[in-house]
Amino acid sequence: KELSDRVAGTLIEQIDHLNQIANEFSQFAQIGESKKELFNMNEAISSVLQLYATNNKLHLIHELLPNPVMIMADKTQINRLFTNLVLNAIQSVPEGSQIIIEVHQHILEDNVLTRITDNGQGINESIKPRIFTPNFTTKNSGTGLGLAMCKRIVEQAEGEIWFETTVGKGTSFFVKIPLAG
Repeated sequence: KELSDRVAGTLIEQIDHLNQIANEFSQFAQIGESKKELFNMNEAISSVLQLYATNNKLHLIHELLPNPVMIMADKTQINRLFTNLVLNAIQSVPEGSQIIIEVHQHILEDNVLTRITDNGQGINESIKPRIFTPNFTTKNSGTGLGLAMCKRIVEQAEGEIWFETTVGKGTSFFVKIPLAG
């Protein structure tokens, strides 16, 4: 009975993992089918940040613009973008360390620039060129589609994404998206 329970638990865990992989590939494939709408990007970011607000190991500092930041993009994809960037930031911090994530915004000409900074390990020079490449990952699990998906989402919104990093001190990802006219 104990062996059966263990095997059943392992099977369920593997099925869940395969389901997650299938969902990530499906989401990646659907990015080209964006449904653009006018919405306040700060509402989307705020809802993502609220998901992590109860994490006691996380110190979240955010400075969003006080006025609505209206953009024309796919709202679901923008949620996915910021969820992935915050999750990656959290996962970049070594186990047992205090996690500090900062989210700041600025208006830059006709664009909104959002910076997400972590206090994680940083990105090694050797892998920097592959960060946005599909199927590339530094993690033990996952599909390596997260940052590739982020790049495609930002490009669908006619924006840009890039990062700056210092090994051992952390990384900042920058997302620049045009403001709605």
